[in-house]
Amino acid sequence: MKLNDPFVITISREVGSGGGTVGRKLAEKLNVHYSDKQLIQALEDKFNLTRGGIEHLKSTKKNWFTDMFEQVAPVPRATMKVGGYTFSRQVQETVTVKDIYEAEVEILNAIADEGSCVIAGRSAFFVLKDRPNKVDIFITASKEHRIERIMAKQNLKREEAIQLMEKIDTGRDNYVKRYTNLSRYDIRNYDLIIDMDYLTEDEAVEKILSFLGQ
Repeated sequence: MKLNDPFVITISREVGSGGGTVGRKLAEKLNVHYSDKQLIQALEDKFNLTRGGIEHLKSTKKNWFTDMFEQVAPVPRATMKVGGYTFSRQVQETVTVKDIYEAEVEILNAIADEGSCVIAGRSAFFVLKDRPNKVDIFITASKEHRIERIMAKQNLKREEAIQLMEKIDTGRDNYVKRYTNLSRYDIRNYDLIIDMDYLTEDEAVEKILSFLGQ
């Protein structure tokens, strides 16, 4: 991977593994855009985005994505957080899950077109599979590690954390299988797999940077 040229790093992760934080910290270290489900959801909500809606914006505004990105996440490049903004749900009843997926595909490609970035989730490893200069990473951890982290982060009892973990795991795997015909747990999807059981988030970032030749 050439870090001097525009690049894309995708982060797939298990809930409770700390992968989202690893992705944010990695983007900060590399000083590039970071995007995750909050940003993509914010774009969909604020601008009532379907694939057709995106195409309309693209046909009427030359810098449609840059304009939206600055409105939704007007913060330094290194973080690109969405927190602090309130977005009303305006998606029409006729919009299907497929419409949302197609809108996400458009958004992910637009993010990658903007320049070097770290993208977490949203099947980016598959959606952006034909992008040059790309590295796909999977962040995992044992169930016990994940349960304990979910309990601490969300102030849940053990059984509640287990239920949440299993629900999210099932939902994410079904989503990936539905649109990619792949399992998110297939190691062949990734260039690097990080086990968080004995690593801090900062240590995981350093391992990734070492893999990238930094």
